[in-house]
Amino acid sequence: MNSIRQLAGQTAIYGLSSIMGRLLNYLLVPLYTRVFTPDQYGVVTEMYAYVAFLVVILTYGMETALFRFSSESNNKKIIFSTALITLFCTTISFVFLAFVFSIPVANWLGYPNHTEYVIWFAIIVGMDAMIAIPMAKLREMNKAKLFTSINLINIFVNIGLNLFFLVYCNSQYQQYGKDSNWLVNTFYNPEVGVGYVFISNLIASAVKAGLLIPSMLHTPLKYDTVLFKKMILYALPLLLVGLAGIINETLDRILIKRLLIDQLGEKNTMAQLGIYGACYKISIIISIFIQAFRYAAEPFFFSMHKKENAKKVYSEVMNYFVITCSAIFLGIMVYIDYVMLFVGKDFRQGVKVVPILLMANLCLGIYFNLSIWYKLTGKTRYGAYIAITGAVITIVLNFICIPKFSYFGSACTTLICYFTMAAISYLYSQKYYPVNYNLKKLFGYPLLVLFLYNLSILISSAHQPYKLYINTLILLAFIGFVILIEKPKAIKTI
Repeated sequence: MNSIRQLAGQTAIYGLSSIMGRLLNYLLVPLYTRVFTPDQYGVVTEMYAYVAFLVVILTYGMETALFRFSSESNNKKIIFSTALITLFCTTISFVFLAFVFSIPVANWLGYPNHTEYVIWFAIIVGMDAMIAIPMAKLREMNKAKLFTSINLINIFVNIGLNLFFLVYCNSQYQQYGKDSNWLVNTFYNPEVGVGYVFISNLIASAVKAGLLIPSMLHTPLKYDTVLFKKMILYALPLLLVGLAGIINETLDRILIKRLLIDQLGEKNTMAQLGIYGACYKISIIISIFIQAFRYAAEPFFFSMHKKENAKKVYSEVMNYFVITCSAIFLGIMVYIDYVMLFVGKDFRQGVKVVPILLMANLCLGIYFNLSIWYKLTGKTRYGAYIAITGAVITIVLNFICIPKFSYFGSACTTLICYFTMAAISYLYSQKYYPVNYNLKKLFGYPLLVLFLYNLSILISSAHQPYKLYINTLILLAFIGFVILIEKPKAIKTI
C-alpha cells in the first residue's frame, strides 16, 4: 500500500504539469474555435498529427531504454551520455533534411504557399526530440518537481504567446488596422493566421530546450558503442510500438483529409477535420490522467519488479486506475452540456464522438498498464506485434469507415483498436508474466458507468428542469458505490 501511495504522490506531481498544461492548452480550444473557422482549425489538427509521428520516430524508444539500462547499472552517466549523443546526431540530420526538402514536403502536404510550416515544425520536433533524454533523466532521478517546473514554464510561454497574438494583437488590429500601436505593427501580420499557433509553440520549445542546456553541458560526454548497440536493440521494437501507437492515435486525422477531399471538397473536409479535432480535445481529461500516470508509473514499475509483492501491487494499481478513469468518464458525460460550451457552436455537432473517444482512452490506459509485462521481461518484440496489430486494425477500419461515416467512423475505429490491443496484451501477459488482475472489476466499473450514463439520459430527458441535480446524484451514487466496495479492502491492506 505504501508503494501505491508513493506512485500516487509521484503521479500527482507529474500530473500538475500534465493537468495544468493540458487544461490550459484546452482553454485555448475555445479561443481557436472562435477565432478560426472549422476548416482553419483543421490545419492545426492535421499539422500536429504529423508532429506526433515525427516525435516518436526521432526518439525511437531511447527514453524507455534509458530507464531499463539505468535500473541495472551503477554507471548511469555513460548510459545518459550515450543516449544523448545518439539522439543529438539523428536530430540534427533530420532538421537539415527538412530544410533542404521543405518545398516538396510543403507541396505534398497541400500547403505550397506555406513552406515555413515545414521549417517551423522541423525545428519544434527537433528540439523536442533532443530534450527527451534530459527530461527522461529527471524522471529516472525522481526529480518530479524540477520536471514539472520546466514543463510549466514551457506551457505558460506557449499560452501567453497564443493570447498575445490571437487575442491582443488580433483585437487591436481589427479595431485600429495599420494604426495600431508599435507592438502590434512590429509583431503581428493578420495573413499569418493559424501560423501564430505554430510560432508560439516554436518559441516555447526553444525556451524549454534552453532551460535544459545547462544539465546537458554539465554531463561528461562519453560514448559507448557496445552500450549503444544493446540500447538500440532494446529500443527499436519500442519504436515500432510507438509508431503503431501514433498510427492508432492520430492517423485518422490525416486520413480524413486524404479520404474525404474528393467527396466533400477541401473546405468541407478541413471543416470535418476541425470539428473532430476540437471534440477529440474533450476526451483530454482521461488522457491527462493517463499521461501523468505514465510519467510516474514507468520508472515505478521498473523499480518494483524485483520485490516480492510486485505482482500484487501491479494488480492493485490497475484496479485503482480503472476506477479513476471510469469516474472521469461519468463525470464528463453527465455534464456534457456544459463541457461542450468550451468549443465554438460550429464545432458542437461532433458531441456524439465524445463518449466513444473517452472509452477508447480508458482502454488505452488499461493497455499501458498491461504492457509492463513485455518491458520487464525484455520481450519488447511482443509489444511491437500487439501495436502493429492495432495499427492494421486502425488502417483497415479507417479506410472502410471514414468514407461512409466521416469522423464518427474514426472514433469507433479508435475504440475497437484499443480494446483489441488490451485484450491481446492481457492474454500474452498471463503466459509470460502472469498477474492476477481482478477481471470482474476491470470490466465491471466501465460497464457500470456506461449503464449509469445511459440511465442519466433516460431520466433527465423526462425531467429536463432537474437534469443537473439528477446527473449529480448519479455521479455521487457511483462514487459511493466504489467507496462501499473498495473501502473494506483498503482497510484490510493497511
